[in-house]
Amino acid sequence: MIDLPDNDWRSKLQDELEKPYLQKLWALIEPYYEEKKIYPPKEDVFNALHFTPYSKVKVLILGQDPYHGEGQSHGLCFSVRRGVKQPPSLKNIFKELETDLGHRAPAHGELEAWAKQGVLLLNTVLTVEDGQAASHQKLGWEIFTDRIISLLNERETPIVFVLWGRHAQAKKAAIDTSRHFIIESAHPSPLSARTGFFGSKPFSKANEFLMQQGIEPIDWEIRD
Repeated sequence: MIDLPDNDWRSKLQDELEKPYLQKLWALIEPYYEEKKIYPPKEDVFNALHFTPYSKVKVLILGQDPYHGEGQSHGLCFSVRRGVKQPPSLKNIFKELETDLGHRAPAHGELEAWAKQGVLLLNTVLTVEDGQAASHQKLGWEIFTDRIISLLNERETPIVFVLWGRHAQAKKAAIDTSRHFIIESAHPSPLSARTGFFGSKPFSKANEFLMQQGIEPIDWEIRD
């Protein structure tokens, strides 16, 4: 079993790691790493939790599957390592960022700078097989990531939940909107970005809410 990062997520999720469904899931997936190409690399599966401790989360951006192309996924939703071509959804996110806040798109697509400021970049499914979108859905990851969302919902300090597309918006029922703030729109995918993602201003809306709560806003600019 992969170990959780050495921060406050460990104590929050330790009991979950010991549950039979997750033990079964990992027993299934671990051999795949020897037999097939699985993304992200084993050591990056929990990167979202590694870079953004539970107590530091200000914003959750919820993705679906990791990228399923060679070298793309590194455990943060929508992000790719420096030197890797920006996928179409990420390009659209950067387009909206420029429209919303005037920050020009960087030459790379690595979003660690957001994660380190308190933006939890979480996919609902944490592994995928090379070239096989959605190949690890319904194996148990969704139960685990639903637990993460539930724990965030328990936080007294308000959080911004950014839900792009129907898959992410299906999680709305688990969020207490009397305390937390939901931003939702179409997904940034080229298939849907023009039906409500472009012009939705998620970055400025998130910061406006955070500042209203007396919380330091996110510097959304990704620098080269």
